[in-house]
Amino acid sequence: MASGLAALLDDIAGIAKIAAASLDDVAAASGKAGAKAVGVVIDDTAVTPNYAVGFTPDRELPIVAKIAKGSFINKLVFLLPGALLLSVFAPWGIQPLLMMGGAYLCFEATEKIVEAFFIHGEHEVDGPEDLALSSAELEKQKVAGAIRTDLILSAEIMAIALGEVASQPLLVRAAALLLVGVGITIAVYGVVALIVKMDDIGLHLAKSPRKPTAKLGEGLVRAMPAVLSALSIIGTAAMLWVGGGIIVHGLEHYHFGPLPVWVEAAAHAAGTVPGIGPLLGWFTFAGLSAVVGAVVGGVIVVVLHLVPKKKPAAH
Repeated sequence: MASGLAALLDDIAGIAKIAAASLDDVAAASGKAGAKAVGVVIDDTAVTPNYAVGFTPDRELPIVAKIAKGSFINKLVFLLPGALLLSVFAPWGIQPLLMMGGAYLCFEATEKIVEAFFIHGEHEVDGPEDLALSSAELEKQKVAGAIRTDLILSAEIMAIALGEVASQPLLVRAAALLLVGVGITIAVYGVVALIVKMDDIGLHLAKSPRKPTAKLGEGLVRAMPAVLSALSIIGTAAMLWVGGGIIVHGLEHYHFGPLPVWVEAAAHAAGTVPGIGPLLGWFTFAGLSAVVGAVVGGVIVVVLHLVPKKKPAAH
């Protein structure tokens, strides 16, 4: 009886060790995968506040909550099962999917840059049908648009995360993707909610009888346009370096051309500088990846928008 109990306790201890090791694997895998997706996360955080702009303060947080709910559904109901099925039945498709997604990020970022420098001021004024929309209808349209945008960005996040954990056992893969999906969604929309309400917080502080607090509030209100503008720029840059980096790693994976070797060599050389080597190495790789991303995105923009479309022949 005693020996049986001892054997049972040994089995339980063994199971506990395996479970602890699995949790360590999940934590490590999800952390690595989340870090790789940081560029898309930054862009997601930068893009989303614009969907809550133009509404009364009491509707801002409910709108963010609706978008966050849609983001959870995107990641956990559609993308997570799809990613796991892909990793089981077509693991060879992960890298091409990543490269396609990276090219899309490059295109999106380059298109934003082109529009900012060459097409600004040419937007049409809202027509009567737009002005006639009720607040509820406009909110519904904004939320739907935000959830569609989130689906694209979430697909990139999950694809990048899947690429990092593809070699892990299925359960570790599933748990890591689940943690990444939930953790990133909470982080992104928590920050978005804070950004959206920052001007209201500033206005509240500005009414304080204490001068330093009031000055802080006024500073927050004045800073918000610059903060939103900076977020947009950072988000665009993040899309370029992440998209370009995915392309570079994909070319390296397929041993295609010398470009990945050049980029890695430059980053490695910069990383050997005493003191600031690691930081300089990262910036070098990110900067060169952004250049690659701009070239790839520029080619796609030219093909899709700037090449004259052939007109049908007149009869």
